[in-house]
Amino acid sequence: MTGVPVGRPSALGAALRRWGIRPRLRTRELTLLLLAALALTVGWISLASFRAGSITTGDPTLLAGYLGMLLAIHAAFVLTGRRTDQVLLPVTGLLGGLSLLLMSRLPQDLASQDLGFAALELAPLQLFWLAIALAMMAVLAIVVRNDNWLREYKYTWAAVGVGLLLLVFFLGDETNGARLSLRIGPIAGQPSELLKVILVVFLAGYLAENRTLLARTSTRVGPISLPPIPYLMPMLAMWGLALAVVIVQRDLGAALLFFSVFLTLLYVATRRFAYVVLGLALFLVGAAVLYLLFSHVRTRVDIWLDPYVDPLGTGYQVIRALYALGRGGILGTGLGAGLPAVGDTPAIPAIHTDFVYAALAEELGMLGGLAILGLYGVIAERGLRIAVQAADDFRALLAVGLTLVVVVQAALIVGGNLKLVPLTGITLPFVSYGGSSLLANAIVVGLLLALSDRGVEPPPAPTTGRRFRRIRGEG
Repeated sequence: MTGVPVGRPSALGAALRRWGIRPRLRTRELTLLLLAALALTVGWISLASFRAGSITTGDPTLLAGYLGMLLAIHAAFVLTGRRTDQVLLPVTGLLGGLSLLLMSRLPQDLASQDLGFAALELAPLQLFWLAIALAMMAVLAIVVRNDNWLREYKYTWAAVGVGLLLLVFFLGDETNGARLSLRIGPIAGQPSELLKVILVVFLAGYLAENRTLLARTSTRVGPISLPPIPYLMPMLAMWGLALAVVIVQRDLGAALLFFSVFLTLLYVATRRFAYVVLGLALFLVGAAVLYLLFSHVRTRVDIWLDPYVDPLGTGYQVIRALYALGRGGILGTGLGAGLPAVGDTPAIPAIHTDFVYAALAEELGMLGGLAILGLYGVIAERGLRIAVQAADDFRALLAVGLTLVVVVQAALIVGGNLKLVPLTGITLPFVSYGGSSLLANAIVVGLLLALSDRGVEPPPAPTTGRRFRRIRGEG
């Protein structure tokens, strides 16, 4: 449902129409936003009432400000008349609201930052970054009318990504043995968060441009069928990049995310499962070598296999997360009734970043945890729908890649909390604390919204004379 034009134009509407902007109602989006606001309000009252021992709303300033931002973005979408997806904003808004509830629940001294104009602790600081992220998402959704600036400069974007990695290597701050962040004045961020978006843009452009050759042409090396050697190099480069991230930055999560997105996009573009098998084989060989050579990789895998070998040391986080999930049961302990801290010590170290899912699942229960996973499932469905309806290969692959960035990242961190995969240390999109994570994922959703607009400018005509088939129609 894309909405209908507003019936009787106001003075503002008439002025907008003179600029080629036709306001359109977004009924589905508004309805879903109101439902999300109701759920978050009930959660806020529940949390405040548990703290006070009686029914109360507490101080709703933070929640009211957040809901006001969501409604302001909806109003901007209505006034600008973009015919974009009407589900992504409510879903991401609900995830961000859950994050705000959790950050208000946790000890406020887990994070603090002096921004110059104010010194903020955990909950208001998270609201500050949510506000910037939502504003960026809205600007991209409204302003982006074509994708030429992405598709025509894919190699430039790739160079920017490599430059970010080099900056982190030489100038980055080291935390817990990992060199992940850059600091500019009072602000610190992780460039790997932005790198995942840059990687998707490059891969979408490269695979769209060379899709026919990759899908139809092969070079035989014994029993193995490979793409032409010049076209094999980007795959080897991405494989090397993923392993380099592990070696240099000790960031296993980013490496797994990059390579998962790359292999999936390669399969979507070519439908040749042999490429995926080859990529997985190369990655497993590289991972085995890294396990033998680097202690931090070995530690992560050993914790995953048996955290009880060192229950008060390296396995402490995972064990405490499993206990929290067990305490929650099916219905949960209730918001505010969990065990986020023992005295002044968090029950789970890094609970506001790496283990937000365990904290929420404890208080919302298995059903609440499944509902959170369902929200990411909705993002996956909407993103793939946008890809299917895309006008050309680049937009389709870009939509698939952007969707994978959010969904694979969520799967990796939730799997780590549940001890299904090694703990990677990446964030849960829109829920974990962190400005760089929120901004990067907001860029992803903003671009998906822009790609979903049915009135967006048509793609440029191919300059090479090739005719590319749509993903959904190729046999």
